[in-house]
Amino acid sequence: MMAYCDDCDRYFNTHHALRQHLLNSSLHNYCGDCEIDFSSFKGLKEHWVQSRYHDYCQYCDEHFQDEEDLEEHYEDCHYYCPTCRRVFRSEYGLTEHYRQSPAHHYCASCDRLFRSESNLNTHLRSSIHCPKDVICPGCQQGFVSRSAMILHLEAGTCRSGLNRKTIDRIIQQYDRNHIITDPSRLLTGSVNVEYSATDAAWNGYSYECYFCHNTYRTLLALNQHLASPRHQAKIYICPLNTCKLRCSTLSGLCQHIESEKCGVFKFRAVREAMDDLVNGMKRIAFH
Repeated sequence: MMAYCDDCDRYFNTHHALRQHLLNSSLHNYCGDCEIDFSSFKGLKEHWVQSRYHDYCQYCDEHFQDEEDLEEHYEDCHYYCPTCRRVFRSEYGLTEHYRQSPAHHYCASCDRLFRSESNLNTHLRSSIHCPKDVICPGCQQGFVSRSAMILHLEAGTCRSGLNRKTIDRIIQQYDRNHIITDPSRLLTGSVNVEYSATDAAWNGYSYECYFCHNTYRTLLALNQHLASPRHQAKIYICPLNTCKLRCSTLSGLCQHIESEKCGVFKFRAVREAMDDLVNGMKRIAFH
C-alpha cells in the first residue's frame, strides 16, 4: 500500500520514502523521533527544547546523545549554571546570577562559588578580605580575628611561651562570673588532664585511642591526638541562652561566636565582652 503526504498531496511507494520526505523537505518541520510534524520550525525547535526525550542545545542547534553529553557541552561552550540548569548569554549574566541568587554562595571579588553560606563567610573573614589587625601581644604578629590569634597562642607557637593550658588558666581567673566558662566542668578538676599512650595501645593492627577508638599508624601520632583538645573537658560555653554550645578551647568558642551561626555576635555587649576578654588576657599574661 502506498504512503500519502496530505500537505504535499503526494504518494510514496513505501512508508520509509514518506519518512525521508518529511525529514528532508523544507515544507515540513518533522521530528523523526516523536513522529510529529509541526506547522513551523519554531514549533519544532520549541518541542526539542522542552521535550524530555530530546537533549538539544538551542543555541548551537545541535542534538546530543544524552543529558550528560548536553550538560558537558553547556559547561564547555556556554555560560552555564549547573545548579539551576540555566544558560546565560554572557559571563556577566552568569556572574550576576551567582551574585543575586539565594541558591548560590558567591564571592564576587574573587569570582568563587562556595558550597555553603558558612564556607563563604569563613572566606570573607580570611586574610584575603580582612586586614591582619588583631595583634598578638606576645610576638606582635598580626591575625585576621581574635580566634586566629588565640589559636596561635594555644598551639604554643608564640615566642611568649603561652599554650592552651596557660590560656585556660588565665580565662578561669578572668571569667569569675562564668559568662563563657562552665563552673560545673571546672569543679570536676578534669581541665587539661594529660593523657598518654604506651605500646599497650597496639591492637594488633594499629594504635587505638581508648576514648574514641580512632586508630593511628604510629604511637607518636596517637599521643599527638591525645595531646590535642579532642578529649579535654568542654569548659567553654556560648553565652547565648538559646545556644549554649560547648567547646574545649577558647579559640573554638571564639570561632563559633565569630561565625555568627547562633547570632550571638550581633549583640554589642558580646563584642565588647570579647574585646574585654582579650585585653584582660593580655594584662594577666604579659604584665
